[in-house]
Parts: sequence; C-alpha cells; structure tokens
Amino acid sequence: MKPYGLNGKAAQSSAKDSGLKALYEKALPSSRCGPLYGAFPYPTKISPEAIALFVAAHTRPGDTVFDGFAGSGATGLGALLCGKPSPELMAEAKRLRLNVRWGARHAVLCELGFLGAFVGETLTNPPEPGVFHRAAAELLDAAAREDGWMYQARDPDGREGSIRHVVWSDLLRCPACGRTASLWGACVSREPAAIAARFTCPSCAHNVPLDSVERLTEDWRDPVPPGHGRTRARRPTWLYGGTGRTRWSRPVCAADLHLLERIGDLPLPPSVPRVEVPWGDLYRRGYHQGVTHLHHFYTRRNLIVFARLWERAEAYPGRLGNALRFWLLSYNAAHATIMSRVVAKSGQGELVVTSAQPGVLYISGLPVEKNLIAGLRRKLTTIDKAFALIHGLEGRIHVRHQSSCRVDLPDGSVDYAFTDPPFGGNIPYAEVNFLNEAWLGRFTDRREEVIVSNSQQKTLTDYRRLLTAALSETRRILKPDAKTTLVFHSASAEVWCALQQAYTDAGFAVECAGVLDKTQGSFKQVTANGAVRGDPVMLLSQSRLNAGRPISDVWTLAEQLRQEAALAADPVEMTAQRLYSRLVARCLAHHQRVPMDADSFYRWHAAQGLRE
Repeated sequence: MKPYGLNGKAAQSSAKDSGLKALYEKALPSSRCGPLYGAFPYPTKISPEAIALFVAAHTRPGDTVFDGFAGSGATGLGALLCGKPSPELMAEAKRLRLNVRWGARHAVLCELGFLGAFVGETLTNPPEPGVFHRAAAELLDAAAREDGWMYQARDPDGREGSIRHVVWSDLLRCPACGRTASLWGACVSREPAAIAARFTCPSCAHNVPLDSVERLTEDWRDPVPPGHGRTRARRPTWLYGGTGRTRWSRPVCAADLHLLERIGDLPLPPSVPRVEVPWGDLYRRGYHQGVTHLHHFYTRRNLIVFARLWERAEAYPGRLGNALRFWLLSYNAAHATIMSRVVAKSGQGELVVTSAQPGVLYISGLPVEKNLIAGLRRKLTTIDKAFALIHGLEGRIHVRHQSSCRVDLPDGSVDYAFTDPPFGGNIPYAEVNFLNEAWLGRFTDRREEVIVSNSQQKTLTDYRRLLTAALSETRRILKPDAKTTLVFHSASAEVWCALQQAYTDAGFAVECAGVLDKTQGSFKQVTANGAVRGDPVMLLSQSRLNAGRPISDVWTLAEQLRQEAALAADPVEMTAQRLYSRLVARCLAHHQRVPMDADSFYRWHAAQGLRE
C-alpha cells in the first residue's frame, strides 16, 4: 500500500530526493519541548522543537525563514534552535533520516496580535538570564514583604501558615425547599474526589439534575466604573494551605472572611486597567453574567497583588522590563484569574487544580483563587530555563507587529516559510488575548484578523479572502523554488475547502501531505465535538503539480486507510480522529476536495464497531 498522503510519483520522488519524505508521511512523536512549551502565556499549537525539524530539513545555515501567522514566535524559536540543536533534536532528525546541516538560520515573523508580537519579540530576544532572575527575585521578595499578608491562613491546628489556593463556589437555590446551597456543598465529594452532575440539597436532600437548578445572582458595588452591577453569587468555600512543608486543607472560616474584608477596603492600584471586555464570540450569558470589565476576571486579592507586581516590573527599563512583564503575563490569564478551576480525576483522592481552558474564557462554578506570589515563584524556574536555552544563540529574529496581508519585504527574499494559520472560527484570538493585552495597554486590530466570526460579521468567504491575501504575500516574498510548510486543523469540510481555495488562488499546490502529532492541542481541539487528533501538514510548492489519482469513493478510501492503520504498531492510528486526519491529508495530496466533516466520518467509524 502507498504511504500515507503522498501525491503521486512526482511528489514521491521530490520528497525522497530532498530527504523530506519521512517528515511528511510519518506522524511525528510528541516533541520534547523542555522549558519552551511552559513559557508561553497560552499553549503554542506546535512546539518550537518540531518546527526546528522542518526548518533544518528545508533550509541551509544562513537562510531566512518567514511566518505570516507567527503567534507567540514558535517559528523564530525553531530557527534559533537550529543553530545549537539539543542531542534529542539531532536524534529525532537522525531517526527520521533527515539530511540536515545544523547552523544558524534567520527569521522574519509577522503577527497581527499585539500580545503575540510582544511574546515573540521577548522570547526570541531575551535578556541575560542571570540579570533577569535577580530582578524577578527582587520583585517576588518585595511582594512577599508588602503583600504576603493577604495570603496568610491558619492550619487546622491553629498554626500560622499560608494559602496555596482557595476554591470559590457558585450559590444555588434548591427548587424544592427554596434554601440557598453552594455548588460545593451540593455536588462535591472528597476522598475520592467527585463533582456530581446532579444537585443534592444539603437541607432537604432533594435530588435533581444540576442544569435545572437556579444559579443565584447578587448586586454588588463596582469600583470600576463606580456604580452597581449584578453578577453570579459565589463565596469562598474550601482553603488549601501549607505550614512549612506540611500541606493541609479545611473549610473557609470566619478569620479567612475577615481577611477578605480587610482586602476589600484597599483601593485598587493605579495600574489596574479600567477597560471594558470587548465581548464577541466567546460570551456566554450564564457564567459571564456581570463580567463587563477586566477586573471581573479576578478576585480582589489577586487583582491587587498582580497590579502591584506589574507596577514593580514597570520600574525596570527596556528588554529587562519587557521580560519581567512577559513572565507575569505567562501566569496571568491561565492562573491568576477565576478561570482557574478544580476538576475531579478518576482515582484521585483530592480535587485537582487546573489552569484556565486555552482558547476560551470559561468561568466554572468552582473557580480557584491561587496564591500568585507562590505561583510566580514556580513559574520563574520555567522562564529561567527558557531564557537560558535561547539567550546567546546565533540567528537574527525580526518580529513585526503587522498584518500578514501586507508584508514589508522585497519580492523573492525568503528561502522558506513555515506557517500555522488560524483554523476558521476555532479560536477568536484577539478576544482571548484581551486579558493580557489590557495590561500591556495595546490591543489587536481585528479588522484583518483571519477568522470566521459572527461578532465580527466575518463569513467563511471573508476568511478565505483574507487567507488568500496572506498566502499570496507569502508566495510573493519567497524565492522561486522555495517551499512552504503549512499546518492546519479543522473538523469542517467547508473550512478545508476554503483553505484549499486560498492556497490555490495564491499560486500554491500541495506537493505532499501527512499528519503532525502535536505536543498538546488546544482545549477545543482535544475535547470539542468533532475534535481531530493530529493536524494535517502539507508541503506547498509554487509550481503546478499533476493531480494524483482521483478519489472515486470516499468510503472505499476510508476503509483503505483503516486497513493501513491496522498494520501500524501505534494504536492511535486506529482512532477515529487520526483516521480522519489521514483522510484529509490524502485528499489534500491528491488535490481533491475534503468530502465530509469530522462528525460524519466519526459516525461511519462508530458504525464499523471500531475503537475510538
């Protein structure tokens, strides 16, 4: 049987001759990301190490790489890693039989989002690691001296300790007795940990589906803007702390509530952004009720502590100050806000604290308030390692905060492009990035954001038009024989067809296609209906290629792919998600329209009695 995704004999020969065949026709294993992955404020879709393999395989030392959808700068990091590859990276290239010459590459990165451009510039041009660490330690020491009292708590034996995190809980009204109950009290059990989908009233034992129970709201006095608002009613309910090396937990007590009253009397620091949330596609009337301004995503304690840390960071100039702000933002949205939450995992005695769900602005009924000073101290280790890995590497990385639809580069000036464009309407990046951009004081211009969006009134046609413009610019600046690697993900046949039309209209053709196993997908990619496991990756050529043999019957192809997967040693190849990715890759390689959505394919897969 033919290898996955190859486009006929011409493409097979081309890929083989250039030493790239294995890179595109085999699923790459999860990359060894080391410290880089955890350094991003939001999870990067593809690890820099994986990108480094593509850059090294397609270029020579001294070449220039371009990415028109740079995100947080992973392509730039991949180019830098080529200059001093780790033993693991060299071993992976050897395993794939890539014919590479290691050495410094350069990169030009265009990113429309202000947060992405800020992160990309900071990560690819970090300050001296030792200087950064000393400054960050000074910030943490000052925060502990001046603000550490806000996280004080006594353990169950009355000894002085500190808060690790506090679980807050929505308040509900029992439909039978009318009494108020907390979500925690009605649905949560510990040892083993479980969060029930049914509400059991602690007062009258009435038991009904949780979705049918009323969530209470309350009026509150809002300092920004001054006035009154109505929001979800929630209270702190369970406290996890530490005394020395001993960890403990207990219910929230009167002393904890008194501490919150003291904090509530403090004025908000001047650095707190007084800005409205520009709600769009991510707004949900239920859990976002009353969330109209940035500060509504924080408890008052964490808002004050974070703002004071931000003010301390602003005292440092230039690149060092930016690195300190980057460190704070890498923790902010995912951990400092009430989007952090607890979940119950099978076999766990305690509830597990997790970060915010990437790609959404979800606030659960059991939000978590973390100790920011302790959390940032742990995060500092990750940032230290990332800066130490990147600092001093050869290679020039230029990050440009601009639209990819208009690139200020000469014709034929780039040797290779690697890009990972937005996946239709999967994630509204500008809306997600608002929480961090508000602290930076600059926001993404959404007019040329390449997405499908109801709130922006951008249809699939608009998406295809903007993507065509961006890819046309990529083709213009490429040298005549230069190639482009494009990674994409969608569960929608319509979005795939829009992509195919866009790169065709831009003057590209697929030379070969495969599936890229990513280190970690976004929340939507992993858990949403129609999620796809492994993104199709394609090599685009500027020359017209002959189409492969037409695909006459999609179900015959699906069965062929299933049989090929059965021969593989990896059980992942037999999952519905991976098989759909293989189907898409085969269609792309044969210049055929993607014939169906992922959901339709999954129904076929289930009908065959196959393993999910």
